Amino acid sequence: MKNHLNSIHLCPCAECQENPTGSLAKLHESINCVVAELNEKNRRLFVGLLAQQLGHGSIQEMSRVTGLSRVTIRRGRNELAQGETSSNRRIRMAGGGRKAAEKKSRHCSRRLTT
Repeated sequence: MKNHLNSIHLCPCAECQENPTGSLAKLHESINCVVAELNEKNRRLFVGLLAQQLGHGSIQEMSRVTGLSRVTIRRGRNELAQGETSSNRRIRMAGGGRKAAEKKSRHCSRRLTT
């Protein structure tokens, strides 16, 4: 089941807009289909690898094609260069992310009653 975070990004580049059935548009669509299926670390590494292979100006180009931030792509490229691709670690640090809604609602209800 897909959520809104894994939706397929539509490339806004001029070539894709002018010729949506062209070879470049199909390539960009294929890249975005793969990116949509990956977790955040693998997404970062994959797009970082593409940027690494394309050379100068590729971080900005891949950012436009995939919708990922330039910082994220640069981080993925740096992780590849440093060999930090081990997948046996957690994607996020323990305790990271949003707090549970229950915890928030109890806190808010106390505020409302005082």
